[in-house]
This record gives sequence, structure tokens and C-alpha cells, in this order.
Amino acid sequence: MKVSIAMATYNGAKNIEAQLQSFITQTHPPDELVVADDDSTDSTIDQLEAFAKYAPFPVIIVRNKKNLGYARNFNVALEKTMGDLVFLSDQDDVWYPNKIAHILAQAKQKPNYLIYINDADLTDGNLNPV
Repeated sequence: MKVSIAMATYNGAKNIEAQLQSFITQTHPPDELVVADDDSTDSTIDQLEAFAKYAPFPVIIVRNKKNLGYARNFNVALEKTMGDLVFLSDQDDVWYPNKIAHILAQAKQKPNYLIYINDADLTDGNLNPV
């Protein structure tokens, strides 16, 4: 089963590095990361391009020519994914290392489900639980 991550970004330079590193440390790595950037004006694109050079999976970066807004930007990323199982990720998410493996196991056990949802821990900007 091919696994894609669809990610939406907009001026997310402050938090994006931790998120990208959490994709690399997955016990089951994704087959691709598709990022739609909503016309960021900070260093988000630079960070994504640098990450794409060393990521152990393909990274597709789509840059919107104008700001589309949150929902439409996510749709841009989703339309480009090729996976059988697609994970959504905001630009400030940091994943536990077994996230993909856990959901993939659930998907294999219950292949007729269309959506799989996982729990989340809410944190502040320094990843401290709130």
C-alpha cells in the first residue's frame, strides 16, 4: 500500500523543521510528501527545498502563484498525491514515530474503511503539552 503525506504550508518557517524531521523518523516511511505552499513570504520554501535534497522519499513542492486560503491549498496538495493511503498534515504538526505504521496496520485490518482518525496531543509552540 503506497503512503502519501499531503501537507499545506503558509509562512510556516518557524515550525516546519520539527515537522519534516518527524516524517523522516517514521518507523514506516512515507512513499512521498506532497506540499502545497500558499504563496509564503518567509523562508518556508527554502526549508522545503533543502529538505527535499536529503529526504529519503520524494518531496513534491507545489507553489501557488497567489494565496488560495487554507482549504483550497490543502486540495492542491491532495490532488497531487499518488498514495492509496493519504495522511494530512498541517505545517505545525509533529508526528510520533509510529504514526504511519499504526494507521497502516489499521487500514490493512479494515480495508473497507474510507477514513482513519488518530488521537492527538495538543502542545504549545515549544511542544510542551497544554
